[in-house]
Amino acid sequence: MALRVTFVAAAGSSTVLSERFEDSRPLDQAGWSEVQRVAHELLPLAAADLRYCSPAPRSRATGEGLGYAPLVQLALRDCDMGRWRGLTLGEAMAREPEAVDAWLADPRSASHGGESLLDFIGRVGNWLDTRPAEDGCRVVAVAEPSVIRAALVYALKAPPATYWNIDVRSLSTIGVAGRPGRWSLRLESVSAQPLRAWGTSSRT
Repeated sequence: MALRVTFVAAAGSSTVLSERFEDSRPLDQAGWSEVQRVAHELLPLAAADLRYCSPAPRSRATGEGLGYAPLVQLALRDCDMGRWRGLTLGEAMAREPEAVDAWLADPRSASHGGESLLDFIGRVGNWLDTRPAEDGCRVVAVAEPSVIRAALVYALKAPPATYWNIDVRSLSTIGVAGRPGRWSLRLESVSAQPLRAWGTSSRT
């Protein structure tokens, strides 16, 4: 049997257009209402053998609100956006349009002074490959949509640019199954909202 990892996207703390890089804000009332609305659907995932979350406030709060009592994993933190941390994509574009263009065009670019997209995907993938679990173990991880996008790109061995074509909605779930270096996408039966792929998507 393969290891099964289910990712749960953290509840949102803002609209998509106002999302900020490495957002450290706590869940607002709308976010808490989201969690309460779907808690009965996502509660079964609390039976997982291992329960994790990223260190971001909204991921930790989502995990606690769903009854997972998750263990914080630093490797599941959002991409290090350097001097753009706390900015929206629009704000970064207004300040440094050429640097933003370079970052969007080249997955090896760290024009913001932080972590490249390629390094981010590799870091999340390394976390996935090093889970201390036996075959058949069930894992749940609450993380920001960007982290889940990185995990899916890694698991599917897709080109890094695929990252921009995956839209992960708040409190959606998606799973992967397998073992280090050999992962398959697993569509979960327990889901608040579907994970959807679009031709264009938000890049935050």
